[in-house]
Amino acid sequence: MDALMIGISGMRGTIGATLTPEAVSRMAAAFARYLKESARPLNGSHFRVVFGRDSRPSGPFVRDAAAAALCASGIEVIDLDIVTTPGVAMMVRHTQADAGIVATASHNPIQWNGLKFLTSEGIAPPPQAAARIRALYDENQPQYVRIDQIIPPSRNSETHALHVKRVLDRVDVLGISTKRFKVVLDSVNGAGCVSSATLLSKLGCQVVHLNNTPNGRFPHEPEPTEANLTDLAAEVKRQRASIGFAQDPDADRLAIVDENGRYIGEEYSLALCAKLVLSKKPGVAVANLSTSRMIDDIAQQYGSRVVRTPVGEANVVQGMLANDAIIGGEGNGGVIDARIVPGRDSLVGMAYVLQLMAETGKPLSQLVAEIPAYTIVKTKFECRREDADRAVAALKEHFAKEKVDTQDGIRIDWDQAWVHARPSNTEPIMRIIAEAPDEATAQQRITEVRAVVDKVLGKA
Repeated sequence: MDALMIGISGMRGTIGATLTPEAVSRMAAAFARYLKESARPLNGSHFRVVFGRDSRPSGPFVRDAAAAALCASGIEVIDLDIVTTPGVAMMVRHTQADAGIVATASHNPIQWNGLKFLTSEGIAPPPQAAARIRALYDENQPQYVRIDQIIPPSRNSETHALHVKRVLDRVDVLGISTKRFKVVLDSVNGAGCVSSATLLSKLGCQVVHLNNTPNGRFPHEPEPTEANLTDLAAEVKRQRASIGFAQDPDADRLAIVDENGRYIGEEYSLALCAKLVLSKKPGVAVANLSTSRMIDDIAQQYGSRVVRTPVGEANVVQGMLANDAIIGGEGNGGVIDARIVPGRDSLVGMAYVLQLMAETGKPLSQLVAEIPAYTIVKTKFECRREDADRAVAALKEHFAKEKVDTQDGIRIDWDQAWVHARPSNTEPIMRIIAEAPDEATAQQRITEVRAVVDKVLGKA
């Protein structure tokens, strides 16, 4: 798994193997060329890029290699140092930058790193833009400038304080503070250590902070899944805490443990936040096609509606902006309030869940029990893109009597279940996700879909 992965949001690779200083510099130079050919500088004279990184030990060399190529291309670089991915998205707009770059590999292990690109809106580039950046990378013809056009990089240390302030401005600080919630937080020694602890303290919480040094030395596999959060669950029980929160290394995803030490699943992060927001003001919520139906149940309860988008954070944000949505996100623990940050933000998730608990006076376990429960089953198999397209066409014809959505592969909805089958954007595989009230029903629906796919691919 040492391949250099280049996709819609940027690139990832392994240190000492595929993610070399040369590869990083080449990709940053390609991004600089893309900026110059696609738009005019917002400030009228030169392009400006904010650059942040998560806490990985490889972060400084990735930053330095990228910054060197950007500066050599005549781009102004503002170094934010170790900050969260949502923090970078926020600072793109705050500094009136033309773009942002985050050195991160999200939830991948320590040997991985990468570059994630953000537009002037603070969101991932659209597919056509990503394709152009990849083409420029492959072309490998950097456009470096003369000495008189080079702009020295600068530093900006506002990110953490500004991010916390923007979240606090959206919640009832006094109402939460009076509850004095005891919170156990696992920041996995990632970029969320500083801002998250500050936020919780300002919300009057008693904070027990695990893995709170932003050095990138992950104490466990950094993806916030149940198997990786046994220590958090045990500490919540030991501390008799009200709730446990877990972040990934760049702090855009949030997983939650209830007061009994039970991992409730990343799908509930968005569901609980939607419950808070929509209960106050009915409106539009946006989620991708692979996100749980829980958000539809909550929206219906509060006279609201859900708009579905293709998978991908940028697609969700664009859907939110187009529909003036008041909440959105993805089922991987990604909560989005575009008024604060145009992207997934674990700080937003933590603050909104705490406010829901404060306003209702209910423990987290009860709030979760009040949301209809579903089981999600996922599978994938090798499949060339052209074969996947044929499979989607066959599924559309076979399930023509059902409710189907073909924005991203195909999603088929029944009264009690749905299946989303889609080809990967980065690998020759097809993913199938099903949700139903129980695992048996979800698996049955996957079997039905897979039978159609196998027939059209000659595997039946």
